[in-house]
Amino acid sequence: MKILAQEHENGQAVLRIEVEPPELEKSVDTAFRDLSKKTRIPGFRKGKVPRHILEGYLGKDSLQQEALEKLIPQLCGQVAQEQELDVIAQPQAEILEMQPAVVFKATFPLRPKVELGDYRSTRIDLEPVEVTEEQIDATLDQLRNQRAIWVPVERPVQFEDMAVMDIEQRLEAVDPISYEGQQLPIVEGSPLPVPGFSEQVAGMEKGQEKEFTLSFPNDHESPQLAGMSYTFKVRVTEIKERKLPDLDDEFAKSLEEEVETVDALRGLVAERLRAAAEQRAKADYEAKALQAVVDAATVEFPPVLVDHETDQILKDRDQMLRTQGGLEAYLRTVNKTEEEIKEELRPQAVERLKRSLVLGKFIEVERLDITAPEIDAEIEKITTTSEERAEELRGVFDNVEGRRWVHNRLEVDKAMERLTDIVSGKLEETGADVGEVDEPEEAGGPDTPAEGGGEPADSTPEAAGAGEQPEEATVQDDE
Repeated sequence: MKILAQEHENGQAVLRIEVEPPELEKSVDTAFRDLSKKTRIPGFRKGKVPRHILEGYLGKDSLQQEALEKLIPQLCGQVAQEQELDVIAQPQAEILEMQPAVVFKATFPLRPKVELGDYRSTRIDLEPVEVTEEQIDATLDQLRNQRAIWVPVERPVQFEDMAVMDIEQRLEAVDPISYEGQQLPIVEGSPLPVPGFSEQVAGMEKGQEKEFTLSFPNDHESPQLAGMSYTFKVRVTEIKERKLPDLDDEFAKSLEEEVETVDALRGLVAERLRAAAEQRAKADYEAKALQAVVDAATVEFPPVLVDHETDQILKDRDQMLRTQGGLEAYLRTVNKTEEEIKEELRPQAVERLKRSLVLGKFIEVERLDITAPEIDAEIEKITTTSEERAEELRGVFDNVEGRRWVHNRLEVDKAMERLTDIVSGKLEETGADVGEVDEPEEAGGPDTPAEGGGEPADSTPEAAGAGEQPEEATVQDDE
């Protein structure tokens, strides 16, 4: 075997390798013995057929192809070992020449390389959280709308009313369909049941009949509806308007929130709005902090990891679309192939990979290990959230896979806490040495890199596969 050329690009080692004649002949001889035992040739017993007969029967190229299918993987393994390549997946081989010697190209996916920039000098301001009176009023209006009642009125239909109608719907060459006593909200610009329907009904009076034709747009998202025209005959039988409850102490008491007055309700709403705003601000701050570290880092990884991440995103999307017919139904709706969708998802996959790999490197550099007692405490916390399901939840989490998921979740939480302390200057203010941490205890769970991306962890280990995990873990599992 001779290595004719070697180069490293895109997280891969690409080698041009020549198979030397003795290696090829030895492999062909082995292939001959194997095939002679499996091939039935009239006049010869299996394993006793002469080589020139077998070559004539199968073809010399077939014998050589059989030999190369086994020889090339062996040579790739030998090259990876001799060149000390840190390979993370099976190499891809392509035969370039057959004469005068066999030459092939081998592409070895290498373990990703991540070099963090000077993230410790990064500073990001935390935006203050404010809750305005307008936000409180809007929330109270939502609560009132949720408890609104519909009351009959004697006037023409207006937008935001509820119209009770008898409807006859006709499609050309199809028998009409009739609906009696249909209640439909009349909303300006509504696409239901057909764009323009609400605009036709608005202004009608109780007892009035009207006939009109409406069409779906030619570029409608559902191809089966695009351009279709329907004729409607409508008779309004009743008109109702929404009546909101008064915003008073009685309304406050009716919400079962343990408040007695409107002022107390406003205080409770303000408190919850602030908690939600602080949670959003925290998530946004973590995302900005991680993105700053990603932007300053140098990351190199092979395309095979992008393919794997793209497949994972597609799998996640399929799971989300199960109630709507799955991925196949979605592809039909958007009129695209799976390969076209994958190509669209590749930029997202690349960004997820970068975040995962950078966060994994950050965890390594900061030595943010999770101890067995921390995992035990988290499992106890999870299982005690539901007394009825405590034993069931313990069975889900207190095993190898469950502990790995808890380990990863805790590791991400600890990493994001450390990162936000750094970029906010909190560690500098307290005089803490960022790089110095205690030696970790034994984790008690599989030592797997954590979920990446700084995104919220899901609540079950089954869902962990849908999260963003550094690909080091995925590749190690594949090996």
